[in-house]
Amino acid sequence: MNRRVTRSPEETEAVGAAFAALLHPGDVVALAGTLGSGKTRFIAGVCRGLGVTAHVTSPTFTLINEYPAPFGVVAHIDMYRIARRSEVAEIGIEEYFSSRCICLIEWADVILDLLPPAHYRVTMAHGPGEGEREIAISGRQEAGA
Repeated sequence: MNRRVTRSPEETEAVGAAFAALLHPGDVVALAGTLGSGKTRFIAGVCRGLGVTAHVTSPTFTLINEYPAPFGVVAHIDMYRIARRSEVAEIGIEEYFSSRCICLIEWADVILDLLPPAHYRVTMAHGPGEGEREIAISGRQEAGA
């Protein structure tokens, strides 16, 4: 597990951009963390690192944002507003678990059992200092682990 502490939104994005170098089409990244812990900033960095030029925003209300990338598509999914398990099936996230996408899922802890067997996990938390964020990145692992 890789742990980092950042002290600004820009540092959080830089950690995301560095993490992007590990990703390949077909990868799924499950992000967890409290509200305001920097998940979207981290994802903005990942997208930049993957060659996305579009402005990255939270898909809290749209649920899914797609960003064109040199290899295909980055799917940015937000599960925050999902209240019932049946809603997950309705949005069809499984379609994004393909070799044409890299899938980044905020609030993924509610659907871990639905993710592909191997995926990355990123856990984010507010740090003890003002503006600090603690980021823990686990390598590809089995969904039940």
